Amino acid sequence: MRLEVFMRHCMSPLDFSVDEIDELMGLAADIEENPAKYAHACDGKRLATCFYEPSTRTRLSFESAMLRLGGQTLGFASADSSSAAKGESVADTVRVISGYADICAMRHPKEGAPLVASTKSEIPVINAGDGGHNHPTQTLTDLYTIHSLIGRLDNFTIGLCGDLKFGRTVHSLISALVRYTGLHFILISPEELKIPSYIREDVLRRSKATFEEVESLEDAMPQLDVLYMTRVQKERFFNEEDYVRLKDRYILTKEKMKPAKEKMIVLHPLPRVNEISVDVDDDPRAQYFTQAKKAVFVRMALILTLLGIQVDPAIPQPSNEGGNR
Repeated sequence: MRLEVFMRHCMSPLDFSVDEIDELMGLAADIEENPAKYAHACDGKRLATCFYEPSTRTRLSFESAMLRLGGQTLGFASADSSSAAKGESVADTVRVISGYADICAMRHPKEGAPLVASTKSEIPVINAGDGGHNHPTQTLTDLYTIHSLIGRLDNFTIGLCGDLKFGRTVHSLISALVRYTGLHFILISPEELKIPSYIREDVLRRSKATFEEVESLEDAMPQLDVLYMTRVQKERFFNEEDYVRLKDRYILTKEKMKPAKEKMIVLHPLPRVNEISVDVDDDPRAQYFTQAKKAVFVRMALILTLLGIQVDPAIPQPSNEGGNR
């Protein structure tokens, strides 16, 4: 199957069918294995990174993705360094940027802002995170990482732990995973940070996925094939007292890892604060830094897909014979 070549955007992981996601995963895997083949795929193309709130991994991995494809990047890293500080709307900004770039990655603190931008844009727009709503490229990264490490996207038990109320990565991942068979979700959070009702009712129950909501990470640990940790996000709280009370509720330590399966994997969208102790980093089941590396290949695959660029497998590869001259 080939993705149709027309201008499309990426607002949600559900913008792609399961078959299309499988094709994206295959393309990401080929890029990871054969990076030289794609080194000039985007020669002459420009990616605009429009980030209205802080980011390290997402912004830099998008820029790295485009540079590795032979393209160029331009953009801004905060609303204060753009005309948004003067009151310019997202719609006006993207209209202007459409004349400067070929594709745009946008992060915004307001839910739905990238969607508004996509309706006015003349170039493909990628939602790089909008408030507590969606983070589709993180979800695609999560799917690719899980598939790479456990060899499948069906028939496993996943525990999602921490801030399930505001965590957009959790909402996106659940929405994507319910389309696969044989999954069981264990949702681990305090009462105050449970998943929103629309995820529980409109996503999990509507899809007939099996799930349970618990408060104990220790009790859930022996059942898990994948543990997805999240931080309690201070920036999403209106009341600092609530944040202080909840921020240390779940801390993954070496001791808590003992009852886990030998081949379980631990993922985290990062950044972490203290919810995973640094002494867990050396455990071979800790795969969150691998996850961050794989994000670049997924975003490379997505850029190529949205731009409708196909790399000819017959293109000869650069030779290193004879060494550097």
